[in-house]
Amino acid sequence: MTQKNSTPAGRDEVDDLVAAWRRERPDLDVAPLEVLSRVTRLARHLDRARGQAFSRHSLEGWEFDVLAALRRSGAPYRLSPGRLLQQTLVTSGTMTNRIDRLAARGLVERHPSPDDRRSVMVQLTDAGASRVDAALIDLLAHERSILAELTDPDADALASLLRRVLTPFDHPAAPVSHDQSAAT
Repeated sequence: MTQKNSTPAGRDEVDDLVAAWRRERPDLDVAPLEVLSRVTRLARHLDRARGQAFSRHSLEGWEFDVLAALRRSGAPYRLSPGRLLQQTLVTSGTMTNRIDRLAARGLVERHPSPDDRRSVMVQLTDAGASRVDAALIDLLAHERSILAELTDPDADALASLLRRVLTPFDHPAAPVSHDQSAAT
């Protein structure tokens, strides 16, 4: 479904937002809004599009995230709940609930860990693999259409720039010590 762009060529809603803030608060440097408001708006559009792609396969976004983490792990498509926590950025209690719900739907199974029988591993079932693979195909087709306006070099440059902004969040630097005695 293509939406008509009602703004003049090369302008978007963020241009209007930034212009309004510059008019109302000329004392502030609103330049960060040029980038981050666009990222925020794009994220909202992507969330909606992803939700539609996943719902066509009877999946919620969180279900796709867990199933995709297992699928990406490679055969036998099995991870510990702790590893799933790291990949999906949720709490332990949330992950337990998610695994329970996916297991009830037959999309994952719990198995004793081969290294420690007191712990479990979560494994993707054939049904889960089929479901996540089909949802991924739909998702990629839609996301490809979103990026269709960009040349391959532009898409690569955008990915690189976004990586530079995102990396500090994914890999925060060690805290700097303010202990002066260590420097002397």
